Amino acid sequence: MPTYGYECTACSDKFEIQQSIKDNALTICEKCGGGLKKLIYPIGIAFKGSGFYVNDYAAKSTGGASSTPAATETAAAPAETKTETKTETPAAPTSTPAPAAATA
Repeated sequence: MPTYGYECTACSDKFEIQQSIKDNALTICEKCGGGLKKLIYPIGIAFKGSGFYVNDYAAKSTGGASSTPAATETAAAPAETKTETKTETPAAPTSTPAPAAATA
């Protein structure tokens, strides 16, 4: 269940209470009988790691190195080269039979 914060407008008492989303908001202070207002709290969320727009889908610069750490590490690593050579053998020519002449 979510926790909601309230503040009394008369005595400035602040408290938190767990309520269901379906429950009505509290309106009367239990200590002094004054009116209550619901407090808005900032959310505690931090986007870390890959998978977010800034890291993965931002426009790439056309010149120079990229500012993302993954791209910098890749650019700094020496490239491995393959020395394997491939020799191609020519394929045997295939001849297709000429179509038979039509007799009229």
